[in-house]
Amino acid sequence: MELKVIGQPEDESANKGCSASSCGSSDDQLTHLPEDIRQKVYNHPCYSEEAHHYFARMHVAVAPACNIQCHYCNRKYDCANESRPGVVSEVLTPDQAVKKTMAVAANIPQMSVLGIAGPGDPLANPDRTFATFRMLSEQAPDIKLCVSTNGLALPDAVEELSRHNIDHVTITINCVDPEVGAKIYPWIFWNNKRIKGKKGAKILIEQQQKGLEMLVAKGILVKVNSVMIPGINDEHLQEVSRIVKSKGAFLHNVMPLIAEEEHGTFYGVMGQRGPNAAELQTLQDSCSGDMNMMRHCRQCRADAVGLLGEDRGDEFTMDKIEAMEIDYEAAMEKRAKIHAAIEAELNLKQSKSKDSSVADMVTGEKSRPVLMAVATTGGGIINQHFGHAKEFLVYEASGNGVRFIGHRKADQYCSGNQTCGDGETVLSQTIRSLEGCEAVLCSKIGYEPWQLLEEAGIIPNGEHAMEPIEDAIFAVYMEMRSEGKLKMLDSGFSSQAIA
Repeated sequence: MELKVIGQPEDESANKGCSASSCGSSDDQLTHLPEDIRQKVYNHPCYSEEAHHYFARMHVAVAPACNIQCHYCNRKYDCANESRPGVVSEVLTPDQAVKKTMAVAANIPQMSVLGIAGPGDPLANPDRTFATFRMLSEQAPDIKLCVSTNGLALPDAVEELSRHNIDHVTITINCVDPEVGAKIYPWIFWNNKRIKGKKGAKILIEQQQKGLEMLVAKGILVKVNSVMIPGINDEHLQEVSRIVKSKGAFLHNVMPLIAEEEHGTFYGVMGQRGPNAAELQTLQDSCSGDMNMMRHCRQCRADAVGLLGEDRGDEFTMDKIEAMEIDYEAAMEKRAKIHAAIEAELNLKQSKSKDSSVADMVTGEKSRPVLMAVATTGGGIINQHFGHAKEFLVYEASGNGVRFIGHRKADQYCSGNQTCGDGETVLSQTIRSLEGCEAVLCSKIGYEPWQLLEEAGIIPNGEHAMEPIEDAIFAVYMEMRSEGKLKMLDSGFSSQAIA
């Protein structure tokens, strides 16, 4: 099949965006950014991999309507335990959204970003979306404002977005070929008409590319989200990454398809599978040759609150907010102090990273890379009991240093009591979620999971509690290397071989 790619730049060598060494989500990359760009991303947990350990975000659900249909979306489904885009427990008015934002900022001082991401499309609900932004820019000027959109209505909204000093926009771009798009989007609603198939996909793609170019021209940072759908667009996403980079997108986030049958989506009902961890990593690595990748995305609910990987939304329902007594002046003073302390810590870490490189510490024969999982509640340190982890962060350690790979969701098998008791089934599921990892680092771990991890070929390690994640991982890697456990199996060995 001949691909009919929309948005191909006339000069394929042109790149208005960031070079591979100057933009992206990692702490090391942030040190190479111009200061004005660094200030925009250093405390944004979605745009900076380092920031997501320290800063929280929240979404307010003020945009119920959507102007396209995606085969992976069903916004009618809601479960308090489900983390998935488009899911909300209550839709808010703009006034309620502002009240909720102020309450969260007072109670979670690490909160730095307010986003509107649904449950429909924010720009298909422009009055509600921009009313919220107008009030927040006046009442909470220290909070970063951002929006996530499918891009269909984006070109008409760019001027308004710019007027509200919105520096971050996320566009979900799953394809640049209408034939691929027709398999993902059954219809769009455009100029008061429902347009189906390739014709609708073509219009959507054109609007997305036009909006991307307009945002970049305004100096607004653009993150592109893409859902990896095996057999549909997985082989096509490298082309998507190349094109959006050439047009100036700041970051590319390739996410796995969520398609459980109980969610009631078309893909779920039809049995379309999502990618496994190894497939996702392989595609992300392939795309990263063209563009820097976001690997720490949690595919948040449209009403998510808290650090990435946690959701405290049930603490801030409107009935609970109405009952709160908040000293906003005192809360904002505390908030400012905490933000200043975090920024000082990040600056210190960056200065240290300039002075030394873990890669320089490895000499001698080349060793293979190793995947390791980490249990953490945030702060960039190993500070969580294995049995309390709802997810594990996965890193790759090699002679070139330590890099973040992604996260693996897990069920808690330990209730928090001193004895973690039963739960063998959940524990075995957790261990299966760590497939491909050769070690797991946590603050504490019980005898039973220790034994089962060893039987699964995973080394449990509780010796680095409260230590910085990257330092601890590299220390374990060097220990494994000194014990001769990291011999190259062959010249073509890579992390994907064990993922």
